[in-house]
Amino acid sequence: MADNATPTIIKGLEGVYFTETKICKVDGFKGRLWYRGYSIESLAKNSSFEEVSYLILYGSLPNAEALSVFTKKLVSYMNLDSGIIGLVKMLSPNMLSMDVLRSAVSSLPAFADKKVYQSEAEEKLEESAEIIGRICGIVALMGRLKAGGEYVAPDQSLGVAQNILYMMTGKIPEDKVAKMLDVMMLLHAEHSSNASTFCTIVAGSTLADIYSAITAGICALKGPLHGGADEKALDMMRAIGNPDNTEKYIEEALDGKKRIMGFGHRVYKAYDPRAKVIKSYLEDIQNGSTMEVQTLTAIALRAEKMMVEKLGETKGIWPNVDFFSGPVYTYIGIPKELFTPLFAASRSPGWCAHMLEYWQDNRLIRPLDYYNGQLDIPYVPLDQRK
Repeated sequence: MADNATPTIIKGLEGVYFTETKICKVDGFKGRLWYRGYSIESLAKNSSFEEVSYLILYGSLPNAEALSVFTKKLVSYMNLDSGIIGLVKMLSPNMLSMDVLRSAVSSLPAFADKKVYQSEAEEKLEESAEIIGRICGIVALMGRLKAGGEYVAPDQSLGVAQNILYMMTGKIPEDKVAKMLDVMMLLHAEHSSNASTFCTIVAGSTLADIYSAITAGICALKGPLHGGADEKALDMMRAIGNPDNTEKYIEEALDGKKRIMGFGHRVYKAYDPRAKVIKSYLEDIQNGSTMEVQTLTAIALRAEKMMVEKLGETKGIWPNVDFFSGPVYTYIGIPKELFTPLFAASRSPGWCAHMLEYWQDNRLIRPLDYYNGQLDIPYVPLDQRK
């Protein structure tokens, strides 16, 4: 393109492909999602967070022995060094949860147990397992501290989701509750080149280390247009207060052209398949939980029904994964302040896998921006400026 030609600007890089991948496929028009070729529906029904993390990182489902070894590895990394515990304790009273997580993850190289590996690929996979386990452990510690408790080490006989709840409460969770958290983490484990994954790859494309790249992903996830949407959706449900107020609240919000958090998606123009899975759990807990959860569930289901009828088929605005998450997390016992850190823990396998894949044929990501300002402005000395 000639220097004086005006380029086509693609705001937000929407619709622009920057790399190839075998990790994840999203079909936004049909509402489909696959991890390494496996549908999200089949994985949510049959798999676990540990198994999906292995699949995303290694490219295939593990056998029983490999899964057992990998699960034990993740759980062992959830056992935090005293230095990390001290850092999280120091930062937590004065910083937002995502800022604490970002700072703690960026400090992980100081506590890494460095070993000699036969290959660089083996080392990167081990670092990835460490990052996943450490983030899960840090999130659990943050929850424990918010509840006023002291650090609880993970139980090697439990899985990742079980241990997050165990480390937060000091009690082994009910199977149903732990399974629900496991599925929530599985559903959030990967989602192609979203904003945080793209930031991870951009940072890693400079050949920065994987800890720095994942820290960049956490920074991007913090924003309410990405990782914080489930918190905003829960705030809306609590503002509605009574299920009978739902339709009036939604109608007034739409009339005022306010955004209804948890609806619409940059890629999905159909019902988010992850939201469908979460909705099935919402219906399951509707009549068997606290009054708060029952109220939130009723509001969520009524709001979803109204929004689908008004905007689903006509505007292509459907519920996304964030909309139903709040009531489910509340049922599980996850405080709102930990929704986005838990999202980071869940997404860490995807971040790591994309970084490892991109490094196999790395090219520094360096897009262009079109300058439309003045040129050759005469310089005015400081003492002559008005």
